[in-house]
Amino acid sequence: MSGFKKNFLWGSAIAANQVEGAWDINGKGPSTADMFTSGSQKDPRIFTEKVENDKYYPSHDGVDFYHHYKEDIKLAAEEGLKAFRFSINWTRIFPTGMEGKPNEEGLKFYDKVLDELIKYKIEPIVTISHFEIPYGLVKELNGWASRRTIDYFVNYCESIFDRYQNKVKYWLTFNEINNSTTVAGPLISLGLLQGYRGTVFDYHCDMQTRLQALHHQLVASAKVVILAHNKYPQFKMGNMVAFIPYYPYTSDPKDVLEAEKQMNILDWYVSDVQVKGSYPYFAKKYWNDNNIKLNITPKDEEILKDGTVDFYSLSYYMSMCAGLQKDVDTSAGNFIDGMSNPYLKASDWGWQLDPDGLRYSLNQIYSRYQIPIMVVENGLGAIDKVTEDGKIHDTYRIDYLRSHIKAMREAVDDGVDLIGYTSWSFIDLVSASTGEMSKRYGLVYIDKQDNGKGTFNRLKKDSYFWYQNVIKSNGKNMY
Repeated sequence: MSGFKKNFLWGSAIAANQVEGAWDINGKGPSTADMFTSGSQKDPRIFTEKVENDKYYPSHDGVDFYHHYKEDIKLAAEEGLKAFRFSINWTRIFPTGMEGKPNEEGLKFYDKVLDELIKYKIEPIVTISHFEIPYGLVKELNGWASRRTIDYFVNYCESIFDRYQNKVKYWLTFNEINNSTTVAGPLISLGLLQGYRGTVFDYHCDMQTRLQALHHQLVASAKVVILAHNKYPQFKMGNMVAFIPYYPYTSDPKDVLEAEKQMNILDWYVSDVQVKGSYPYFAKKYWNDNNIKLNITPKDEEILKDGTVDFYSLSYYMSMCAGLQKDVDTSAGNFIDGMSNPYLKASDWGWQLDPDGLRYSLNQIYSRYQIPIMVVENGLGAIDKVTEDGKIHDTYRIDYLRSHIKAMREAVDDGVDLIGYTSWSFIDLVSASTGEMSKRYGLVYIDKQDNGKGTFNRLKKDSYFWYQNVIKSNGKNMY
């Protein structure tokens, strides 16, 4: 086995709205993420049009990365991370999204974060927009429903590209952009929330509106890739897809076709645009079958063609089955439900555990696109318990990470050009789907509870030390 490249980017990841806190200081404006209450598996998060005094909004304090970034990055350096993926909070730079000039205090904060990473020789991987569109753009334009939002996004990117051009090489435009095709996408990604108050999963948005807004996001992504390629040739621009492979529930050919159909819409519809520069062949039939008539101008088509990404990045957590059978068991997933696979076990939150699916996914992606790949999210949400002597023995997380890193190594040996891996997540954070803290992903435990109480003290888990050895051995020592 040849294994990982010598310069493989071993890292870990966080997202601004899930960790930073400090939601209204130093000029930051409210984002859509700041308007979601806490929730649980049984009680979904609620979006409110204004902050309600009797509700708890977990992003308002996050895990206080804003004031602990030096401590957290020092922990990352001690672990030996080669890369650190984080996102910039759009409303820290443009509080409503519509200002003419950026907020200097917001720019200074990310200067300090980047300088700290550079000090420890950790490669920054920056997500430009990670589920936190400015709420001002929602109130004014209904988010990505408006073409005007494209220009505001480009203006935001111009500011951060200019400011951080000598500090950041790897950029991802939109986090899990294909989630816009799922039930929660209009809320968490597209910001189609004007006048809405209710739960994440009760919101109904017609597919016409949803896919037109997604088209605007795709045009915006392509425009900033073109901007980067023209003005900052040192940049490497990537997409970011929530990749979920679908297996046929049975060997019935109809199930095989149904699985292909599901993967086409969820996985390939968006990434074909971002990598190949145009909508895939099956899109027209999908539009016709669902009475969708998108406003795609000739200029849009030119922009999409010219604004293709340099590398492909993905999150991978679980797989699904698809078929035409009824009355079969279902399983939960990353903002999506599907048929359960009888051959797989599931996490405490019902997500199926399928490391072989990661190898399969990487091979499918590479055979389709032939460009470098990064896995930028992969991890296990679980309940962690602190022992009396202050230890966290998260063997379940180690088992999960080990099996998925092995699957990546097998994909590399298959011939996949895999250049990096950032586990999800480095520190515990607020769950995007449920708003919980008890659904913990981090290699570092943070003393914060579902009700917002806690000391914010940091504590290394067993998985922290395990991953430290994996990095040190370049993926050879996994025990």
